[in-house]
Amino acid sequence: MERTFVILKPDAVQRGLVGEIIARFERRGLKLVAMKFMQVSDELARKHYAVHAERPFFAGLIQYIVSAPVVALVLEGTNAIAVVRNTVGATKPAEAAPGTIRADFGLEIGRNLVHASDGPDTARDEITLWFGDDLVAWGRAVDAWIFE
Repeated sequence: MERTFVILKPDAVQRGLVGEIIARFERRGLKLVAMKFMQVSDELARKHYAVHAERPFFAGLIQYIVSAPVVALVLEGTNAIAVVRNTVGATKPAEAAPGTIRADFGLEIGRNLVHASDGPDTARDEITLWFGDDLVAWGRAVDAWIFE
C-alpha cells in the first residue's frame, strides 16, 4: 500500500467542495488514514512551499494558503500517488481532463482547489511535515473487494 498527501486548499473549503472532493477519492477506493481541518501558519506554509521560495509567485502562494482554513489528508491505496494525481487532474484547470476535480470545479491555476504530492519522496516528506506519526492504521471490510 502506498500513502500520499493532499491539501484541499482554501478555495475548496470556501466553496463547500470538501465533501465532494473527499468522496471522489473514497469512490476510487482510496482509504483515509489522516485528516485535519486547520488554519495553516505562515511557518508551515513556508516549509511546505520551500521548493518555490525563489519563484516570483512564492509570496502570493503563501498569502493564499494561509488566507482561510484547509483540509489536509493522507490517503492510502495501491498506486495512491498516481491515482490521486489522475483524479485531481492537471495543475492548470483548463488543461485538466474532463471528469477530474480541477476540470470540473476550477478555472485558474491559482485557484485549483487541491495540492497532491507528486512522488513517493515528496509524499513521505509532506506527510511527516503535516502529520508526523499521527496516522491511523485500520482495515476496511471492503478492502478484499478493492485490492487483490
